[in-house]
Amino acid sequence: MAQKPQLSFWQIWNMCFGFLGIQFGFALQNSNVSRIFQTLGADINDIPILWVAAPLTGLLVQPIIGYMSDNTWNRLGRRRPYFLFGALLSTAALFIMPNSPYLWIAAGMLWIMDASINIAMEPFRAFVGDMLPHKQRTRGYAMQSFFIGVSSVVASCLPWVFTNWFDMSNIAPAGEIPATVKYSFYFGGAVLLMAVMWTVYSTKEYSPAQLKEFDHAEAAQLSLIEPRVKTRNASEYRKNGLLWILAGLIITGVIYNFDWDAQLYLLGGGALIFGLMQFICAGLQEKSRTENGFYHIVDDFFHMPKTMKQLAVVQFFSWFALFSMWIYTTSAVTSYHYGNSDTSSIIYNNGADWVGILFATYNGFAALAAFLIPVVANRTNRKIAHMINLFLGGAGLISMYFIKDPNLLWISMIGVGIAWASILSVPYSLLSSSLPSHKMGVYMGIFNFFIVIPQILAASVLGVFVKHLFGGQAIYALVLGGCFMIIAGLATLRVDDPYCS
Repeated sequence: MAQKPQLSFWQIWNMCFGFLGIQFGFALQNSNVSRIFQTLGADINDIPILWVAAPLTGLLVQPIIGYMSDNTWNRLGRRRPYFLFGALLSTAALFIMPNSPYLWIAAGMLWIMDASINIAMEPFRAFVGDMLPHKQRTRGYAMQSFFIGVSSVVASCLPWVFTNWFDMSNIAPAGEIPATVKYSFYFGGAVLLMAVMWTVYSTKEYSPAQLKEFDHAEAAQLSLIEPRVKTRNASEYRKNGLLWILAGLIITGVIYNFDWDAQLYLLGGGALIFGLMQFICAGLQEKSRTENGFYHIVDDFFHMPKTMKQLAVVQFFSWFALFSMWIYTTSAVTSYHYGNSDTSSIIYNNGADWVGILFATYNGFAALAAFLIPVVANRTNRKIAHMINLFLGGAGLISMYFIKDPNLLWISMIGVGIAWASILSVPYSLLSSSLPSHKMGVYMGIFNFFIVIPQILAASVLGVFVKHLFGGQAIYALVLGGCFMIIAGLATLRVDDPYCS
């Protein structure tokens, strides 16, 4: 039986190059959307709930696109049709977003933009698993981390570059987006489209028949895939669904009774929806109508490989930390380090620009770390390498409280950048070793649940924490994120790795 051939450096480069464009869009979103929201009148305590559109979109889109791409094969291939369609939509969204005249339009455009980027991004994760043998997957995902780092450096710096190199105005009348931000989004849209198109036209995919043959060869070499347990029956779905519905009602009732922040209703609503989905699956099973994407996605969720379940814990704490950083770094730095929260002032906008530079800095360190992670993983193992990297990231976030001079915050970004590169590569390398190719896309999409759920939780509770526990001081949200990243590092040691020596 044939095994997957190893690819050359340039072949891996071409297949991952599209990630440069995708992350260009994400970097512009992460470093500028809070600024856009505040400029259009959002209160700092409302920013997390406005951000929730992004993870909710990923929660819905990624498993659907993963399932669809698993079952697609045409003249463009298996994953590449989704790269192309997603890139076209993302480019249009990036051109429209900074021209939003009202806050509600900006919030809606964030939803559309994130959905479009997710359509292009999700198949890229499965693409590496499809194309590379297990020995090269850490390198492949690290290459994606490199492109993410490089593109994020440029994208995060763009408003500063347009201000200081091209004398473009960095301020605008109240309620209007500065020209520097607008042209950054225009430039990013063009880069995203061109980078993804390069991967679409420079890479050829394996057919489903070839991938099946590779799966058999890899399974014969090492027992990678756990036997599938019996499918859950309708009674189990109903029983579990009822428990989730009751939990959702209790959570919602407690929030209403104690008049807690309305953002927390997301938690109760999420539990209710998950319970209802299981009731739907029970009905579909009883009617023998299980050959559809909805049923397969829910059923696959309940039959995740053991390694994936263990990685879910690592991802939860890692991405809660990252989301706290993305939401609150602008507010924390402008208020704690610059001492100004007036979005129309030059001091605030200088601080916001400096956040862009800090985001560029951690992405720059991530690009460098991407070359070192495979080396460290080979000399130790993937779990030890990831744990060390997450510890460094946690220390970096916590240090932002102790470093008072904003000009020295780049030191904090060293650890954050190393952790970011690792989060974008090592968990996917570990996960892909436990997945069959015919379900690589759907399980990569389901794996996104454990990125999205902590983001939704963060969007629900961080505003409450900052307002009621942290006295309105956003800097403490970053400290909390640092602690969570250290917990994620410890959880990594529990992950089963079939290639761990």
